[in-house]
Amino acid sequence: MSASRARTSSSAPTEFSEWDLVITRVFDAPRELVFKLWTDSKHMAQWWGPNGFTNPVCELDLRPGGAIRIHMRAPNGVVYPMTGVFKEVLEPERLVFVSSALDDNGNSMFEVLNTITFAEQNGKTSLTMQARVLATTALAPQHLKGMQAGWTQSLDRLAALLGSVAEEEPTNERSTSK
Repeated sequence: MSASRARTSSSAPTEFSEWDLVITRVFDAPRELVFKLWTDSKHMAQWWGPNGFTNPVCELDLRPGGAIRIHMRAPNGVVYPMTGVFKEVLEPERLVFVSSALDDNGNSMFEVLNTITFAEQNGKTSLTMQARVLATTALAPQHLKGMQAGWTQSLDRLAALLGSVAEEEPTNERSTSK
């Protein structure tokens, strides 16, 4: 696993935020299964968010222009709602969506462009998650400072779920050895 802040060598006028993030992970599961766990709300609710969080609301309208709505509940009971819109859905290769964390009044605290790519790698999946912060408010930094840890823990939870789902739903592409 590697994580780094996103930067560009291009002279294009694109500005990057100090919060931008790129994480790459290789999962011991076929790309189609990894993509399924990202795009099926029942599965996503099981792994999305940091350790100890649950997702009592997890709704995905998987199409360009389709909505995302997730309410993450922390171990202390606080609910962190987020909404978003899918910009691109290319099964099983790529997901692009803009997400927005909401404050207590339902207003956006920050907006993030998320690009998830799924690359087949000898029966495994190389997943790259790019999070580019597009807009922030004064409330954003207290939440964004935990974004890398939150994504890392979410991907750890995804890896654990992939192991249990792969055992329940074996595919011809998955090796049975561990």
